[in-house]
Amino acid sequence: MTDITLALPFALPPAEMAPHLLRALQAPALAALLGRHSQQQLHGFTQHSRVLPHEAWLARTVDLAPAPITFQTGAPLAGACMRGCGLSAQAAAGHWLILQPAHIQVSSTHPSLADPRALQLDEADARALYDAARPYFEELGKPLLFAAPGLWFVRADDWAELTTASPDSVVNQNLGDWLPEGDRAREYRRLQNEIQMLWHQHPVNAAREARGLPAVNSYWCWGGSSTAAPVSAPTLAVSGGPSWLQALAAPELRQATVEQLLARPGHSVAVVADLIAPGQASEWAEWIAALQHIDQHWCAPLLAALKDGRVGRMHLMLSHRESWLEVTSTKMAQRKFWRQPNLNLLKQA
Repeated sequence: MTDITLALPFALPPAEMAPHLLRALQAPALAALLGRHSQQQLHGFTQHSRVLPHEAWLARTVDLAPAPITFQTGAPLAGACMRGCGLSAQAAAGHWLILQPAHIQVSSTHPSLADPRALQLDEADARALYDAARPYFEELGKPLLFAAPGLWFVRADDWAELTTASPDSVVNQNLGDWLPEGDRAREYRRLQNEIQMLWHQHPVNAAREARGLPAVNSYWCWGGSSTAAPVSAPTLAVSGGPSWLQALAAPELRQATVEQLLARPGHSVAVVADLIAPGQASEWAEWIAALQHIDQHWCAPLLAALKDGRVGRMHLMLSHRESWLEVTSTKMAQRKFWRQPNLNLLKQA
């Protein structure tokens, strides 16, 4: 029997916005899954965690970290991402971190990390910046590998104890509160400063700014892990999201469709990441449009498959910065006609 988990990061609206957003939201399939559930559980999450709830949940779901889900030191995703990029041999030895090119913006009060999605970094620009930076890393004995324009990896065995944070947990926060910490943090910052100065003068950034794109003026490291052993985990499919998330899925399930998921036996997990960017930026009109699209193209066909028995169990994981909600529905639960479809669970998170 097929079981499917649909993960929707940032599908939970902030409590103060929920009543207004839900009045405007038209999501009948999601309302049926939430209103006619067999189980539901809300999990709190510390605001000071160095990953977001959906990232912690994902690391646990794909069996990269033990329960309970507490991630004050980051999620160990680098090895799994490297395997997905065809870099298993390199990942098998040493401690690797995900390195993402970044734009740091400075306001009147503090610097902050801009949403990496806004970089729109293409292959040519990324390769040029990578080629300029690589000798600086190699001089320190830290090999730098290019996997995709927004996804590089650095081997840094002596940085294994660094406490790092995921980019999405840092976006629009005071950067000073989220910098890597540990005995080698000063060395990390020294190298980062050198690369910032190198890229500041780079022709790629002059050309990008002429095109109205943000400069790639820094990088962000996170997700360190020291093992790349294969794990036993459910099938993972991804729709949308950054390169590191895509790398966790099998190649044929990157930018997956619901039809692909329904065709696979066993337990499959689909992460649909289209709500992260508007949720982070509080762009609520865009958030409503994205969630209604998800309702039509994901929730509705999964609900139909649940009702006709092609899916035995339907699990939902919905989150925001401070909590995540798990809801399960079954064919039997959908027969409880006296329960009206509703989105009330979204107000309680």
